[in-house]
This record gives sequence, C-alpha cells and structure tokens, in this order.
Amino acid sequence: MLSAFLLLGYLCGSVPFGVLLTRWLRGVDVRDSGSGNIGATNVTRVAGKKLGAVVLLLDAVKGAVPVGLALHWMPGNSLAHALVGLSAVLGHVYPVWLKLKGGKGVATALGVLCVLVPTAALAGAVIYGLVVAKWRVSSVGSLSAAVVAIVTAFLTAHSRDYVLLTAGLFVLMLWTHRSNLQRLARRTEHRL
Repeated sequence: MLSAFLLLGYLCGSVPFGVLLTRWLRGVDVRDSGSGNIGATNVTRVAGKKLGAVVLLLDAVKGAVPVGLALHWMPGNSLAHALVGLSAVLGHVYPVWLKLKGGKGVATALGVLCVLVPTAALAGAVIYGLVVAKWRVSSVGSLSAAVVAIVTAFLTAHSRDYVLLTAGLFVLMLWTHRSNLQRLARRTEHRL
C-alpha cells in the first residue's frame, strides 16, 4: 500500500499548476519570464497577485491531499506519512511532465506540514510573511520560514519522523534555492 501512496504523492506533487494556469489564463509560459520558476512567486511576477495566490493554494493542496489520504488509510504509520509528504514535494521539484525541472517546493512543503505539523506550517507562514514584508525577498522568507518550521516541529510534532521530514525538506530547499543563495551573496537577488 505504501508504494501506491508514494506514487500518488509524486503524481499529485508533479502537477505544474503554475505552468498550466499561466498558459491557460494568460497565454504565456511562466518558465520564459521572470526567474523562470514555475512556483507562485514567479507566477505573481509574471501574471499578477491573484493568479500567484491561486497557484500558491493549489501547490499547497497537492502536498496536503496525498498526506491526508495516507493519514486516513495508514493511521499510526508516521514514517509512511512523512515519506508520502516527501514524495509530493519531490514531485513538485522534479515533475516528470516538465523533464524533471520544477519549482522550489516551498508551497507544496507548506501543504504537507499543514497536515502533519500544523503548528510548524503556521509558524513558517507567519515568518515568511514578516520577512517578505520587511525585505521583499521571497527566497529569504522561504528559508527563514523553513528554519522556524524545523524548530517548531521539534517542539510540537507528535512523531520524530515528522521532525526528520521537516529537516529533510529544509535541506531540499537549500538545494532548490542554491542559485538564490548565490545571488544573495552577490546582492543581486530578485525582489518582489
């Protein structure tokens, strides 16, 4: 059963809402503009705040749904829940439909944490909002949120597997944000 849920998580995560919605509603490919990323931040840059918010929500839902189903069908198996969450985020970052070139995984990770460690998701979202409001740099907000989510998960999660998942998602985000970190070091990072 776990293998089916891992596949479900990956396939849900791999749905490229940013690409689909900007193409359908604006007639553009979000990968050809702004940072070239398929996530909500670049959709906001390319197609506006409303569509960016819709993509953020849908990218979070595609992380939450498979994890919620795993919780229902495999209760008490926290390792399985964590692995399904990780597979959803990996689906977003490496979608088979886009030749494994996806987004950074932040919104999908938020959706996963909303189900497994809601306090960590809330703390991360608040920090993201505060950091972005102050400095207008999404990557700084995302990585700050991830650090706060790890600490909050450590203090509040019901399972060590969920804490390890949160830490693993942070490591993955460091990888997906490597170009952002280089631009931050050069002080050339994109602002909202």
